Amino acid sequence: MSVDLFAGISVQDLKAALPWYERLFGGPPAFLPNDVEAVWEVAEHRFVYIEQRPGHAGHALTTLFVEDLAQRVAGLAERGLEPAEDETYENGVRKVTYRDPEGNEIGFGGASQ
Repeated sequence: MSVDLFAGISVQDLKAALPWYERLFGGPPAFLPNDVEAVWEVAEHRFVYIEQRPGHAGHALTTLFVEDLAQRVAGLAERGLEPAEDETYENGVRKVTYRDPEGNEIGFGGASQ
């Protein structure tokens, strides 16, 4: 079974949110489907998008598992983003959580090193 994924995050103002998410994902969106959305392809057929939905902004909880967690965290630090939380679970999985200015939580998980 193949799975394509579109995970959405609501923001107050698309234009104001774009710079933070460009730092988070390391570049500009893959595409802008309309005036209220920006989409990043995080892996083949797997996308994260932000959408201007003021009444819903600030409540997202999204976690992406990556193979290169330490490199990802280092790259985010180089782009000026510091984690809000950095946890390692009993099973050896590490989760590093970032919060956008509106409070949305975007985590990156992977093997602890």
